[in-house]
Amino acid sequence: MHAVGLDVPSVWIRYFSLTGNADEVEIDAYLHGLTDLLPLDRNLVSHAVNELIAETPPPAAPYTDDHMDRHTDSRTDDA
Repeated sequence: MHAVGLDVPSVWIRYFSLTGNADEVEIDAYLHGLTDLLPLDRNLVSHAVNELIAETPPPAAPYTDDHMDRHTDSRTDDA
Protein backbone atom coordinates (compact mmCIF):
# COMPACT_ATOMS: atom_id res chain seq x y z
CA MET A 1 0.00 0.00 0.00
CA HIS A 2 2.74 2.43 0.94
CA ALA A 3 4.73 1.77 -2.23
CA VAL A 4 1.84 2.96 -4.42
CA GLY A 5 0.61 5.68 -2.07
CA LEU A 6 -2.64 4.12 -0.87
CA ASP A 7 -4.12 5.39 2.37
CA VAL A 8 -6.50 3.73 4.80
CA PRO A 9 -9.56 5.86 3.90
CA SER A 10 -9.22 4.92 0.21
CA VAL A 11 -8.87 1.24 1.05
CA TRP A 12 -11.80 1.36 3.45
CA ILE A 13 -14.09 3.08 0.94
CA ARG A 14 -13.27 0.46 -1.70
CA TYR A 15 -13.62 -2.36 0.84
CA PHE A 16 -16.99 -0.99 1.93
CA SER A 17 -18.15 -0.73 -1.69
CA LEU A 18 -17.34 -4.44 -2.03
CA THR A 19 -19.90 -5.21 0.74
CA GLY A 20 -17.44 -5.12 3.62
CA ASN A 21 -19.06 -4.20 6.92
CA ALA A 22 -16.11 -3.41 9.21
CA ASP A 23 -15.70 0.27 10.00
CA GLU A 24 -12.69 2.37 9.04
CA VAL A 25 -11.12 2.08 12.51
CA GLU A 26 -11.23 -1.73 12.30
CA ILE A 27 -9.67 -1.70 8.83
CA ASP A 28 -6.98 0.72 10.01
CA ALA A 29 -6.18 -1.53 12.98
CA TYR A 30 -6.08 -4.61 10.73
CA LEU A 31 -3.77 -2.94 8.22
CA HIS A 32 -1.43 -1.96 11.05
CA GLY A 33 -1.41 -5.50 12.49
CA LEU A 34 -3.33 -4.59 15.65
CA THR A 35 -6.35 -6.82 15.11
CA ASP A 36 -7.63 -9.58 12.88
CA LEU A 37 -10.66 -9.77 10.64
CA LEU A 38 -12.85 -12.63 9.56
CA PRO A 39 -11.52 -14.45 6.46
CA LEU A 40 -14.16 -12.89 4.19
CA ASP A 41 -13.25 -9.39 5.37
CA ARG A 42 -9.52 -10.08 4.97
CA ASN A 43 -10.18 -11.18 1.40
CA LEU A 44 -12.30 -8.10 0.74
CA VAL A 45 -9.51 -5.85 2.02
CA SER A 46 -7.01 -7.66 -0.21
CA HIS A 47 -9.37 -7.33 -3.15
CA ALA A 48 -9.87 -3.63 -2.46
CA VAL A 49 -6.11 -3.04 -2.25
CA ASN A 50 -5.50 -5.03 -5.45
CA GLU A 51 -8.16 -3.08 -7.34
CA LEU A 52 -6.69 0.22 -6.20
CA ILE A 53 -3.18 -0.89 -7.15
CA ALA A 54 -4.43 -1.95 -10.59
CA GLU A 55 -5.91 1.53 -11.07
CA THR A 56 -2.68 3.26 -10.08
CA PRO A 57 -0.54 4.14 -13.07
CA PRO A 58 2.91 2.60 -12.85
CA PRO A 59 5.96 4.79 -12.73
CA ALA A 60 7.27 5.43 -16.20
CA ALA A 61 10.46 6.79 -17.67
CA PRO A 62 10.00 10.40 -18.73
CA TYR A 63 10.23 11.39 -22.38
CA THR A 64 12.40 14.24 -23.49
CA ASP A 65 10.44 17.42 -24.00
CA ASP A 66 11.52 18.68 -27.43
CA HIS A 67 10.89 22.26 -26.36
CA MET A 68 13.14 21.90 -23.35
CA ASP A 69 15.88 19.91 -25.08
CA ARG A 70 17.89 22.20 -27.31
CA HIS A 71 20.26 19.52 -28.55
CA THR A 72 22.19 20.80 -31.51
CA ASP A 73 23.01 18.35 -34.20
CA SER A 74 26.42 18.75 -35.79
CA ARG A 75 25.05 17.40 -39.07
CA THR A 76 23.51 19.75 -41.58
CA ASP A 77 20.83 19.16 -44.14
CA ASP A 78 22.81 20.96 -46.87
CA ALA A 79 23.87 17.72 -48.61
